[in-house]
Amino acid sequence: MEILYLILRILQYVLMAYLGVASVYFFIYAFASKIKRKDLKPASDHLHKFVVLIPGYKEDQVIVDVAREATKQDYPRDKYDVVVIADSFKKETLDQLKELPIIVNEVSFEKSSKSRALNKTMSEIPDGKYEAVMILDADNVMATDVLHRMNIALNAGFEAIQGHRLAKNQETYFSLLDAISEEINNCIFRKGHRVLGISSALIGSGMAFKYDVYKSYMATIDSFGEDKELEFKLMADEIKIEYLDDALVYDEKVSMSKVFVKQRTRWLFNQLYYAFRYFWPGIGQLLKRGNFDYFDKMFQQFLPPRIMLIVLTTALTVGSFFYNTVPLTLVWVALFALMFFAFVLAVPRKFYTLKTLKAVFYLPYGFLLMLKSLSRLNEAKKGFGATTHSVTKVDNTEK
Repeated sequence: MEILYLILRILQYVLMAYLGVASVYFFIYAFASKIKRKDLKPASDHLHKFVVLIPGYKEDQVIVDVAREATKQDYPRDKYDVVVIADSFKKETLDQLKELPIIVNEVSFEKSSKSRALNKTMSEIPDGKYEAVMILDADNVMATDVLHRMNIALNAGFEAIQGHRLAKNQETYFSLLDAISEEINNCIFRKGHRVLGISSALIGSGMAFKYDVYKSYMATIDSFGEDKELEFKLMADEIKIEYLDDALVYDEKVSMSKVFVKQRTRWLFNQLYYAFRYFWPGIGQLLKRGNFDYFDKMFQQFLPPRIMLIVLTTALTVGSFFYNTVPLTLVWVALFALMFFAFVLAVPRKFYTLKTLKAVFYLPYGFLLMLKSLSRLNEAKKGFGATTHSVTKVDNTEK
């Protein structure tokens, strides 16, 4: 019994340290996000020639509407082209796409991936045709001023820019929680980081780049976590990633538990893979070159998912009142308070509703689904597992 007690005590200290470090990390960047940044100062009013690339794998339900919406930018029409990269689309979908003022590029692979679709398409585009590229997922809808805002950031000297991706749909408790999670990420890993002068995280879509920069870096990537690998490569060369909070790109959130598990399994696998792949390079970049951006990106991969941080910290704090000494209980209460206020700062006020309060009671269920995702990580090794989308309408009241 004494050995078991000792093991449990050590486990508690390990969890206390791990969850405590994560809570401190989230709080620092959430607090920083509340500091107002200076407006960008472009060096010119040059209008870059954009190509909007929309890769899609069997996205017949949404791609036509998404492609149509992409042509409605408040940006000179001769200054951007929309290219749908069609992988395994139905013939009737392709016929509808070809009726739109866009370019349809059909691709096919023995093993499909987003990076392969993008690289193949860019390899076929003549050099010098475009100055900038905008990357969308097949369910993304841009606010009409996104290209203008991206153009300003490019003229301000940035070569990589992440837009503000937010939810199209919040009808179910799952999609609402997913929408809130996205905004927490925007607050902590993007806005808060940029306030402190650190590169924003990329999301994989709703992002723009200098065309040649993106093409050259993507040519070295052939993986299923291309956004994370791209981040590490950019940061290794000290290319700063900007974040535009007012460049709105709407994205579909998961509504069902089955889709949630599939998506999170893929995300967790990528997170763990890059955590261990870039651990020593991250240490080296910090110590040898003072590259904190790179180190910070590596460190992020070891942070627990938000839902696990919330449920574990809450459960262990409550349980501490029953089995711990007063000093240890006070430590848990302090960690809970730090975690709680970090998320209070990170969650936008628009989500402080009765529906959100009800959704909070789904967090334990979400935690169990995350555990299920962890148990299925081996399945993620099999490769591409795109999330199926169905929502096409966008609520533009955010703007």
